[in-house]
Amino acid sequence: DCGISLGQVSPRLFSFNSPFGACSGCHGLGARLELDPNKLVPNPTKNLLEGAIHPWSRTGNPYYIELIKAVGKHFKVPLDQPWKRLSEAHQALILQGGPPNDKFWLPVESWHGAKGYETRYEGVIPSLMRRFTESTSETIKEELQDYMTPRPCKDCAGARLRPFALAVTIGELSIAQACAKSLTGFSNWLDSLPVTDRMLPVAGPILKELKARSTFLLDVGLDYLTLDRTANTLSGGEAQRIRLATQIGSGLVGVLYILDEPSIGLHQRDNERLLKTLAHLRDLGNTVIVVEHDEDTIRQADYVVDIGPRAGKHGGEIIAQGDVADIIAEPRSITGQYLSGTRQIVVPPVRRSGNGHTLKVRGAELNNLKNLNCDIPLGSFVCVTGVSGSGKSTLVNELILPTLIQHMQGNETTVPGLKQLLGSEHIDKVIAIDQSAIGRTPRSNPATYSGLFDILRATFAMTNEAKARGYMPGRFSFNVKGGRCESCKGDGMLKIEMHFLPDVYIPCEVCGGKRYNRETLEVAYKGKNIADVLAMTVEEALAFFANIPRAATKLQTLFDVGLDYITLGQSATTLSGGEAQRVKLASELSRRGTGRTLYLLDEPTTGLHFADVAKLLEVLQRLVEMGNTVLCIEHNLDVIKVADHLVDLGPGGGDRGGQIVAAGTPEMVAAVKASETGHFLAPLLASSVALAC
Repeated sequence: DCGISLGQVSPRLFSFNSPFGACSGCHGLGARLELDPNKLVPNPTKNLLEGAIHPWSRTGNPYYIELIKAVGKHFKVPLDQPWKRLSEAHQALILQGGPPNDKFWLPVESWHGAKGYETRYEGVIPSLMRRFTESTSETIKEELQDYMTPRPCKDCAGARLRPFALAVTIGELSIAQACAKSLTGFSNWLDSLPVTDRMLPVAGPILKELKARSTFLLDVGLDYLTLDRTANTLSGGEAQRIRLATQIGSGLVGVLYILDEPSIGLHQRDNERLLKTLAHLRDLGNTVIVVEHDEDTIRQADYVVDIGPRAGKHGGEIIAQGDVADIIAEPRSITGQYLSGTRQIVVPPVRRSGNGHTLKVRGAELNNLKNLNCDIPLGSFVCVTGVSGSGKSTLVNELILPTLIQHMQGNETTVPGLKQLLGSEHIDKVIAIDQSAIGRTPRSNPATYSGLFDILRATFAMTNEAKARGYMPGRFSFNVKGGRCESCKGDGMLKIEMHFLPDVYIPCEVCGGKRYNRETLEVAYKGKNIADVLAMTVEEALAFFANIPRAATKLQTLFDVGLDYITLGQSATTLSGGEAQRVKLASELSRRGTGRTLYLLDEPTTGLHFADVAKLLEVLQRLVEMGNTVLCIEHNLDVIKVADHLVDLGPGGGDRGGQIVAAGTPEMVAAVKASETGHFLAPLLASSVALAC
């Protein structure tokens, strides 16, 4: 009667990657890109003639000014009023367009020479969407995507599948509803399914596999993840643990597993689960090699190889090997000194109370945050803590940061998911320092990113030899013609394409990998040419350029954050996430501070040894002493214990998180029994007090 044909139910029907199962509205993506009015009008204090419509104002095309004037005249829109004071009807008219049959005279010269023509007003959003769908230029599409926000698909409500697939249920849940559960919820749901003896021959093997795989994921501390979580939203540590769970499920024996810092992004509670999993892999008859800085991991290892004594050219030796006692017994081992307590990061005797101003977050409801309110004292060192998946990144990176950026641009609104952010007027600059690369190509390096390269090129241009030859600073850049080696275009390497195999890079035969031509390399400063300087470590360059204050200042900040071992010309693509983050931090430190800056850092201790953490903390404390605020997402207890104020989220991850469990000084958080962070923090604070006494 309804005219719907139901085909055979097959596995492909439940896959959003298959055309048989994917929602026809969003093609299985679950979301559509839509133009966001807040991004189209980033500064509502401007009026339409001042360029309130950002994508139209940035083109500089006079057509749009004449169009706005004609629209204002015809529809009686007050063009001299700020956008935020326009009525909702006028705002909707500008963004969505006028009535389809309402035409007006537009005094703009047309392509056939007429001094104007009749037209209807299409609206900002329809006009830009038409350009987006019709344009074949990737550049235009990328520009327009900056004004877009993903919205749930109206056809499938984000479920990604067609209605027929969603109509099939097991235990009253569709496959989309089952996958929307956290791993804990999914595991409990599997246990609650009423499986009869008649169903057992078919359902039994499937349920056994599902329970085993979900158990493996639970064992590595991923209980808070939902099964439908997209891969690009996973942290590096989460993705690594998913791969680890896969290996446990394979049940292989005699395998060598190599893990690079599996504790990244893990709270101490979750780290204990991870260590049990690694021990289980070992007990199966495998060998597990872990590159790690985490103290608990080192202490539980059967065998430790300590490399040092320092970094870069000062390292590369095996200082000690054996069990933890052997590492501690070696006097040259810096790791051993921290393990024994000979060297340690000391808890400050006094906690800062701030400068009297507070950043107040009100009504945070995004992802798993549950109408959260919290206060961040400005002028202090603040850590946001909590178990993995408790909502730390959502609060700081998805709500506080973008809202503050909008406020800095004059836009008083908040991002979706946040009702209010009060106190931003006490901040005049926001700097987010993450672990993304400092450049996408090998041409980017610490010298170029920090601005040091400009100073070095100017220094070489001031030498007598350069002046005699008429060389300007641009001559000493490997990015432009003139001074660079044209054989390798300043790369220093030649790429040999291997077609079906990975590309091979070999040093340029003409310049020998130095990037510059012979004439440029003949110019020397204190006996060193520009290629020699780029090959220097930060430590060597600091001594070499001690008499050039501008260069020395930038080099000193790189040295202070523990990057004394990297070379000035080291390719950005070879820097680790932690190194890239510290290059950014050093770049900001070398600039003149305002004393009212908010620095946002997301797990800055990733990849850092105890000694490097100590250096980093000295830098962060120096920033706070200058009157700035440091807001840091962190799991490292050495960082947490020295903070002035903690905001601890939890009590669990995923659905069981998103609430403030405790807030205040580390001592106050340690006293809260419901706080997982406090549970691990209390012994550290107690031992520090005992040592201080």
